[in-house]
Amino acid sequence: MKQNKTRPTQGSVATYLDGITPIQKQQDCRWLDQLFQKLTRKEAVLWGSSILGYGQYRYRYKSGREGDWFLGGFAARKQAITIYLLCDLSHPELDFFDLGTYKKGVGCLYIKKLEEVDLKKLTTLIATAIALCQNNSPTSE
Repeated sequence: MKQNKTRPTQGSVATYLDGITPIQKQQDCRWLDQLFQKLTRKEAVLWGSSILGYGQYRYRYKSGREGDWFLGGFAARKQAITIYLLCDLSHPELDFFDLGTYKKGVGCLYIKKLEEVDLKKLTTLIATAIALCQNNSPTSE
């Protein structure tokens, strides 16, 4: 069976965080690192070369294909910080009202700077998304 291209690695989380530029983006990512650790009670694992993932989630498609992914995480990309959340972001329990400036994909948020969003609302949004994933997976941790 085909494996995901992006998998957990033994890469250094500290080295990854230290290498993020500019410094404001690095500080934003350090804040997100602390937030995800608090919400998942798991330390970061480097997935591939550029995603910090927290916790683990086992999924199975109707086709029978299975795999592992993280409950939540983020990556410092050139244009924005990408926040990865496993659930469909159109879920009615997820409240984006007055969050601030962001772009949304199917399962991710793109935020240029944390100062452009309401951090309390972002925290609640991420916590809700993680809870939705944990409640829908027989093997999330």
